[in-house]
Formats: sequence, structure tokens, C-alpha cells
Amino acid sequence: MFSRDEPDFHVITTSQAPQGMLADIRTLLHQSQLGMDDDIEYFVVALSGKRLIGCAGLVSNTIKCVAVAADWRGENLSARLLSEVENFAVQRGKFHLFLYTRPGNLERFRGCGFYPLVQWDNVAVLMENTPVGISHYCRSLRHHYHAGQRVGAVVMNANPFTLGHRYLAEQAAATCDWLHVFVVSEDVSYFPFQERLEMVRQGVADLPNVTVHAGSEYMISRATFPGYFLKEAGLVNQTWSVMDLLIFRQYIAPALGITHRFVGSEPFCPVTHQYNCDMHDWLETPSRSASKPLTVIELPRKRHAGGIAISASEVRALLKTRQLPRIRDIVPPSTYAHLEHHYSAEAPAETARSDELIISTTLC
Repeated sequence: MFSRDEPDFHVITTSQAPQGMLADIRTLLHQSQLGMDDDIEYFVVALSGKRLIGCAGLVSNTIKCVAVAADWRGENLSARLLSEVENFAVQRGKFHLFLYTRPGNLERFRGCGFYPLVQWDNVAVLMENTPVGISHYCRSLRHHYHAGQRVGAVVMNANPFTLGHRYLAEQAAATCDWLHVFVVSEDVSYFPFQERLEMVRQGVADLPNVTVHAGSEYMISRATFPGYFLKEAGLVNQTWSVMDLLIFRQYIAPALGITHRFVGSEPFCPVTHQYNCDMHDWLETPSRSASKPLTVIELPRKRHAGGIAISASEVRALLKTRQLPRIRDIVPPSTYAHLEHHYSAEAPAETARSDELIISTTLC
């Protein structure tokens, strides 16, 4: 009987990979009809002698680009790769991991300890490495449950919190028994998450029927969404939208009794505009999910006296050029006080990622 030598497993940092290694990884992924996402920070690689026979990538808490050489399939190498990448993630303080893959691989990864969250037909499935993660999160949300015939939700990046965000929250709260405002938590924005969260909390503190939530890992970031298994580039944005909206409809909305999702119109960013369109489809259409449909309400953006829509990107541009007095007219007093205290002397460094790639369901 043919016997193989045990493969060796190594962790490599993509920015410091040995010469030729990234090219070998790309070749292996291509042989599995997969691409290679540019944002991967680390790879766990399996070597048989000097030959690359398997790889699994990691960025933040998302596993990507898992591939095994054809002649090594059936040897349990996928499970060993995932075990190695999970151990490495734990060493870096990442215990809760996600994995996106084709639905045809669902059973393969289920056997490796991953559990499906949502699936879009034959396009994509999102999995996590715990059978109780989403149920625990929903249980924590129920502590903030408020009964009502009309319970609303807004998801915002608030980068920073402007009078446009305030207008959206105020208008939504005025028509709801209760409003839940979620602030996207991933730190790939101009302003750090804790600052954005505090600006939102201060900016709506006078609204008596509003709860502000720190966004969770279950609000999917466009910044790290994988596209390696999607052949069409245009399908990446759509798949991100579908996964994010299905999680909201199937888990978050039922936990809080949410009946309506509010969003500001989007005249500037094409990615966010398309997300708004997808929201109407995936949250309102009964056949899109077994979960109860929601009503999506798209409100016109608040505008300057001159008719131009207020945007957070305008605030950031003014801040970068140190035109702080001009910001006063487009942000709430609480936001202006924050900017004046923290940023009057020096503008914050721009993030390396485009704001167009941040999950931003309204007003960026």
C-alpha cells in the first residue's frame, strides 16, 4: 500500500512570503478554480517536501482561499489546514471565525467543524466555527427588545455622525414605537469605531425611543468580504449584500421584533445605492426567505440650504483641509465638540481602504 510522508505545516505572512510562495499559492488556487483575494494577511501552507499541496488564508477573523492539490484530496488535508489556521487565529486572539464558500463545499466544511448561517441558492454560503454563535448573539439582542406595532432599524457607519444621520434617526424614530440604531463596528473607517459609536450615542441622546447598538461580526463588512470563489467581479458586491441582508432578516430582525428598515437615499456612492436596491428586494420579497418580510423605507437625504445632500465625506474633506468652522453647519453640536476637541490641530490619517468598500447602508 502506498504511503505518503506527513505534510509539514507553516504559517507565512503574505507581506514577507518566501520567494515564489505566493505564485505557487495562486497556481494552486487557480487549479481549484479559485482566485486570491488581495487582503489576506496570513496563509497556512501544507508542504510535501518542497511542493505546496494545500493552503488556507486568514484576514481578521475570516478564513479564505482554502485549496488542496488534486492528488491529496481525500486525505483529510482540508480538515488539518482548517485546524492549523484556527489554532493560529486563537493565538492572535481570534476565537470566532467565519468562512465563505460555494454551497457544493458545505458538507466538506461542516465536517471540519463549521456550521452554516445563510445560503444564497448555489452562489455562496456563510459558515461559522460554532453551532451556537448566532443564537448567543440573538439572545443578547433580546435584552433590548421593545414591543410595538412598528419597530424600526437603521444601520450606519457614521464616519462621522452628521446632521444627515441625525435627520434619518429623528424621522425614523418619529414614526416608530421604538428604533434600533446599529453602528458598524469594523475599524476600517476614517474615525475609529469607539469614536463613531460615541458620536452616535451623543447625537441621538435626546430621542427617548432609540437604542444605539454596537454593530457585531454578523453585520458583514464589505471591506473584508471574500471574492475568491466568485468568478464574476460584479457578483462580489451582490453576494455581500445578500449575505448581510439575509442575516438581518433571518436573525437580527426577529430577535428585536423589527418590522421596518430605514435608509437614506444615496446620490453619491454607487455601491451604497445598489445596496439600497438590494435591501428592497431581499428584505421585502416574501419568497427570498422563510422569515417574515420587513418594510424598507428610503428617506430623502437632508440637504444644505443650496440643495446639496449632506454627507460624511464632505466633513472628512473639510477636516483634512482644516476648515473646521465650515463643518459646524452640517454636524450636530455634539459631533462638532468632538471634532474640535480631538481634531482641531491635526486631521486624522486617511485609512488605506476606500470608504466605498465599507459596509455603509446610509450616509457613509
